[in-house]
Amino acid sequence: MDGKSLGAKIRESVKIKTVALKEKGITPCLAVILVGDDPASLSYVKSKEKALAEAGMEGRDIRLPETASEAELLSIIAGLNRDDKVHGILVQSPVPKHINEEKVNEAVDPNKDVDCFHPDSVGKMILDRPGFLPCTPNGVLALLREYDFPVSGAHAVVVGRSNIVGKPLANLLIRREYNATVTLCHTGTKNLAHHTLQADILIAAAGKPCFIKPEMVKEGACVIDVGINRVPDAAASKGYRICGDVDPAVAEKAGFFTPVPGGVGPMTIAMLLQNVLEAASNACVKEC
Repeated sequence: MDGKSLGAKIRESVKIKTVALKEKGITPCLAVILVGDDPASLSYVKSKEKALAEAGMEGRDIRLPETASEAELLSIIAGLNRDDKVHGILVQSPVPKHINEEKVNEAVDPNKDVDCFHPDSVGKMILDRPGFLPCTPNGVLALLREYDFPVSGAHAVVVGRSNIVGKPLANLLIRREYNATVTLCHTGTKNLAHHTLQADILIAAAGKPCFIKPEMVKEGACVIDVGINRVPDAAASKGYRICGDVDPAVAEKAGFFTPVPGGVGPMTIAMLLQNVLEAASNACVKEC
């Protein structure tokens, strides 16, 4: 399942719609706040900035030192909430330990919560009400639609219960429009392979490198690898290599398979741009 190709197609569509919004005087704008200088976070922020520029959107890059206080960060978010030219706000995770991430998520105006982390956004998603959908789970669903996988009536097993991927994805898959039967597994699940072997759709989001082995996967299953892990590798130019939560050997057994990189990762950024576009379009309805 080629997330790179599908992501590019979605981004091109967003770019065209962005041009139309600009003609009405609205330039979609995402403010990205990074606290500290974590290398992985820096890389993610740069990729988002590049994607925004390619889509013709405005990106506001706000960098704070590791020592920035929680009050300082919340004050910046409050200012962005009031700024009508900013349509989306994203605080790059993780934030330093002295900052309460829950407070940060709750501080973002739900109308600008393009990451879908605010409790109001999560509540709307669970109740199937209009609102932003979380980027990575929505990207997974877009892949399933693109490849016309028969989700209705299928047994989907999600391995991982994070607020970013596992929980929202399980909730989205049981919506009537997808109609899957979902099993949500986690670190406390006994005999994990018993569950994964029953999966028509197996989604790995546990954050453990090459955790899902071929013997844990049913022949012909659709296997979606959400994991992005940096594994030390002296032979690699950067001293590490990127791998997913699924052993690459699973590809020989699966009917559908997402590679890492090039699978879910590009979809996450594509869906983020789509959310920013939606936020700007909502603002246009009020202003235009």
